[in-house]
Parts: sequence; structure tokens; C-alpha cells
Amino acid sequence: MDRYLLLLPLCALFMAGHTAATTFPLPPPGGDVVGEVEFTRASRADTLLDIARRHDIGQDEILLANPNVDRWLPAEGAQVTLPNRYILPRAERTGLVLNLPEMRLYFYPKPLREQAPVVITHPVSVGRMDWVTPLGKTKIIAKERDPSWRPPESVKEEHAREQGEILPDVVPAGPDNPLGRFAMRLGLPGYLIHSTNKPFGVGMRVTHGCIRMYPEDIERLFDLVPVRTQVQLVNQPIKVGWLDGALYVEVHPPMDEDQEKYLEIMNDALERIAEAVAGAENRQEVVLSDNAIRAAFQEQSGIPVMISESPYGGGNREAPAGAWRY
Repeated sequence: MDRYLLLLPLCALFMAGHTAATTFPLPPPGGDVVGEVEFTRASRADTLLDIARRHDIGQDEILLANPNVDRWLPAEGAQVTLPNRYILPRAERTGLVLNLPEMRLYFYPKPLREQAPVVITHPVSVGRMDWVTPLGKTKIIAKERDPSWRPPESVKEEHAREQGEILPDVVPAGPDNPLGRFAMRLGLPGYLIHSTNKPFGVGMRVTHGCIRMYPEDIERLFDLVPVRTQVQLVNQPIKVGWLDGALYVEVHPPMDEDQEKYLEIMNDALERIAEAVAGAENRQEVVLSDNAIRAAFQEQSGIPVMISESPYGGGNREAPAGAWRY
């Protein structure tokens, strides 16, 4: 499928199948929230991880949004929350943005002529605590289909120590290749955005620092992302943003290495909330809900929570009921 067909009919293309929750119109200036919280029912054969992959959600995301649903044996007919609403990260809305604690990628393709701008988002895996994915700005410097994998010596040593096996110098393309069928090389030496032969780990901190995606996601993204695309890697466990005159906060658990700094992270978020209200055109009408803010910080559900009174009156407005998906 050529690039034009992928990008032009976005509203129609991304309404069906696995992609239904991955592409959204870019909010107008002053807006930060995309998507809707949705719901589905578990079938007898489902695990939460099956449902997550079917709806393009990462493993940790689906667990945080459904703390009372069994990961492996959800009750048949159990209601499952699909956390498909997002506050866009605080970053330039261009190229690729990866928010590490959220374990989610955002892509802002350049719109074609007369095409409305959109944002495409997918879950990812990132580096575990002893193999941290670096932060900062870089670029896509190369792309490769069916890549070979040349494990670095540090990975070979770890594998020998923990698995008792010696990795070869080169793992050729094929079903046993951890890079899968698609890889995009970053300007940071040794780091890739790539597919995987272990998709069940997407949405967790399980890599040696690379960014891992569902095979079907990177296959769709591969042709859309040109070489030299800017990549921003950020660390934002708490995001703040506006939707229809109301202020929202989205809270994710911080990275393990940032746990001791969580009070500082919360204080920084409170400052951003105050700055957002101070800079709002309707700031005289914005009344924050202390209870909503405390609950969001405590629950860390990864779902945007309204923290201001409704600009339309009637007290603190509940989150939209969402939609059902099957």
C-alpha cells in the first residue's frame, strides 16, 4: 500500500480493526487530549493481554486500567476498560515522541496537501532499569527490513550468565531474530526502534534499551517514517492538558529509578497545573478539584482525569461514558 493511501483516508482507514484506536485528529491550538476511554467484554478464551494486543494497548497499560480484572483468567463477560484517551506529551509535535514511563510512542506525520494533521500512537517496550533507554533528541538515521542482529558483547555476556547459552555473533533474519522484520536505527549508537519475536512483552520494561513494538504496528509505521525524522525521548510520568476548556491530568507510575523522586515529580506537576490555569483564557472560570488531583496521583491509572470544574456549570463533570468495542 503506498504512502498516499495510508495517510489520506485516515478517518476511514483507522476506524476498522486493530488500528481503530491508534490515529486521532491533532487537537487545535490550546488542546492536548485525544481519543476516548472505551470498553469491551472479555470472552472465555481471552486473557487481558489478548485484549490489549487486539486494541493496540501495552501490557502495563491494560493492567493499570483494570486493577480488578484477572490478567490471565478474566471472567467471561467481564467489563474491560480500554484506556484509549491520551494527553499528548509536553514536546514538539513533530516527528516521533516517546514517553518512557508511559511506554507509548506518538508520531506526528507531515500532512499532505489539504489533509488535516493527525497523531498516530502505539504502545512500546523500553529498557529495563539496568539497561535504561536514554533521553533526549535524536533522529532516525537508517531503516532496514529483515535485519540481522549483532548482539553486543555485554548482551552476550548477560545471556551466557543468565541463560547458560552463548549467543552467536550474528543472528540472521527469521523467526528467531529478536529484532523481527523491521528496524529503524536511532542516532544514538546501538539503539533501535524495532519489531519483536516476543510481542507479549510490548508495554513493559523488558529491553536492553531499544524501543520494541508490536510487529503489526511497526510494519504500518515503517513506510510512514522517513529517514532523518526527529525523535524526542522524554520522561513524563505526569502529563497535564486541556480539552474543551477543562483541565486534565494523566498519571503513570514513575520509572523504577525515579521512585524516590516521586514527591518532586508531583510538585513539578502541581506547578504545571497552576501555570496552565494562570495562562488559560477562561482562568476566572477554572476551579480545580483537590479531590480529583489527589485521586489521580494516588491511583496512577494512566487514564486522563478531569481535575477542574466544568466550564458549563454543574460541578465537577464526570469523564465521558466512552464507547463499547468488540
